[in-house]
Amino acid sequence: MNAGEKAKAKAEQVVGKTVRKAAHAVHKLEAKGAALEARGTMRGAKERVKGSAKG
Repeated sequence: MNAGEKAKAKAEQVVGKTVRKAAHAVHKLEAKGAALEARGTMRGAKERVKGSAKG
């Protein structure tokens, strides 16, 4: 697993959650935060699968 990619995934998840929580009052950024969080989650899953395959 590439440590840089894992860090990017975690950072995207954290940023996504933060944006979503901050946007809860604003509502218009909530979808963007959810999309960023989902992208980070999927990137993390991809890295876990790649790491498992290399084994």
